Amino acid sequence: MFQQLDAPAKDPILSLTVAYREDAREDKLDLGIGVYRDSQGHTPVMQAVRSAALTLADQQDSKGYVGLAGNERFNDLMSQFLLAGTSALARSATIQTPGASGALRMLGELIAYAKPNATVWISRPSYVNHQPVMEACGLEVREYPYFDPDTKLVNEAAMLESLRQLGPDDVLLLHGCCHNPTGADISMATWQAIADLAEQQGFVPFVDLAYQGFGDNLDADAAGLRLLAERLPEVLVAVSCSKNFGLYRERTGAAIVIGATQADALRGKGHMQRIARATYTMPPDHGAAIVAMILENDALKQQWLDELQAMQARIQRLRQQLVAEFRSASDSHRFDYFAEHRGMFSVTGLSAEQTQQLSAEQGVYVVGGGRVNVAGLSEDRIGKLVSAFLAVGA
Repeated sequence: MFQQLDAPAKDPILSLTVAYREDAREDKLDLGIGVYRDSQGHTPVMQAVRSAALTLADQQDSKGYVGLAGNERFNDLMSQFLLAGTSALARSATIQTPGASGALRMLGELIAYAKPNATVWISRPSYVNHQPVMEACGLEVREYPYFDPDTKLVNEAAMLESLRQLGPDDVLLLHGCCHNPTGADISMATWQAIADLAEQQGFVPFVDLAYQGFGDNLDADAAGLRLLAERLPEVLVAVSCSKNFGLYRERTGAAIVIGATQADALRGKGHMQRIARATYTMPPDHGAAIVAMILENDALKQQWLDELQAMQARIQRLRQQLVAEFRSASDSHRFDYFAEHRGMFSVTGLSAEQTQQLSAEQGVYVVGGGRVNVAGLSEDRIGKLVSAFLAVGA
């Protein structure tokens, strides 16, 4: 049976990690896979998470099944955390999922069940998982213009012009903040314009919020989502706890359905539970239990907020330091976009040849297209990155 299978294509990001590990050079630099690292190059366990995990280990008295929707306390707290202050909270329903990728899949399957002829529109470029997950659900995927390779910012005019084509059979997949891979985010004026178009034309926004708290702050990073949720009858949301809680390996996420009524949202939740039963059945509980404990404990929540703010501030400092180093080394402002981007990543526009040169000649590993994980950089390696970029003609 297996002899008939084609050789699978390598994952463009995970295969980079393998190549990095096999590189014997001591001064190599891994800026590929999207994880936060501290000044020592380590991905830390947040202290609030550690405290909650220890308490959980001491207090939890069962490892029994939690149900198809996962940890319902986690679901309620995540809904409140994201939608508090909006009318959407009272007409939403949530299930816990194995990470945000699991949420994407559950919501994609829900779209395919509710509207089999729907087209999902993703940004050009977009998160590497968006297209394959939606296509695996049997949905057509098309792109709308987003990133301007010359300015390294969003071409908002071209984006909005394209979105004027969308109608009731379309779903618009948006990055809630800290766009992956580019780091370039849309303005609040564009969020407002998208809400206007969705009201007029009937398409459904689908917001992937994977990096809340890594951009400006928790509220600012969720402002676009909340605007859509307040104004529109239907919105879909995929949420990740991997970055802002540092729970990468715990695979903790949520899928939220916002409907015109609570009954509509609950129907969506019921169908996602049915879909979950036919796939993974139920998500792992440990990460969700940790998040729930943090969000409902004032002291732990404040500790988490302080740690998250420190991580966000450090990423911004790294961006400023990168710009200063590039200005000094190149005697130009052409790398200033690093300070205008938000979150973990920046797309630099390196060619495939330059990206290959970076790894082969300089020992610097970045994703194709020159996506740099700024959050994976330590302060003492900024000079290494800058000199490597200039050496390959960036």
